Amino acid sequence: MDEQEATRWLAEQADVSRETFDRIDRFIALLREENDRQNLVSGATFDQIWSRHIADSIQLLRHARSGGGSWLDLGSGAGFPGLMIALLHPGPVTLLEQRRLRVAFLEKAAATLDLGKRVRIVCANARRFETSPFAVISARAVAPLADIFAMAAHLATNDTRWVLPKGRNAKSELDAARTSWQGVFRLEPSVTDPEARIVIAEQVRPHNKGKRRA
Repeated sequence: MDEQEATRWLAEQADVSRETFDRIDRFIALLREENDRQNLVSGATFDQIWSRHIADSIQLLRHARSGGGSWLDLGSGAGFPGLMIALLHPGPVTLLEQRRLRVAFLEKAAATLDLGKRVRIVCANARRFETSPFAVISARAVAPLADIFAMAAHLATNDTRWVLPKGRNAKSELDAARTSWQGVFRLEPSVTDPEARIVIAEQVRPHNKGKRRA
């Protein structure tokens, strides 16, 4: 997917309005400025920012259940996918980031995007973050799949849907995670990269010790 295809997909398939495009443009300008200070994303990706980051984040909304349940984004970093999700998701969105400089950027970016109270930004380690469980959990380029489950399982219920973009290594990561975690898993294609996949997981729980995996 090139930049023209990405913006067309966002307008036609993700229903991104002209006003929201304008807000994202302001966010991109802020990201460019901040990137010189703390290297939030690879500078080489700015020429493909709409496909590599914006559309790649917003496509995750297609895999969430309707109804606007609470959404947690782990390791939000530069705001992908968390801030993009918050722009369009009807429910509350929490961004979890443990690096204070990045939290400061996320707070400034949320204001630039005019998100108001639609997004909550928390500076904490996921393993030590205690709150009510979430309906959806996402994480992009944070950790291997098994580690993501381990760090956030206490923030999920049996009904939580995990939406985890894993690129071209999705199947191998899922196979590795299955040795210690069980659940209902499937791989969905990415709209931005025909070779990449998104792991969709539900009913995620660790294997019972001392029992063979089915």
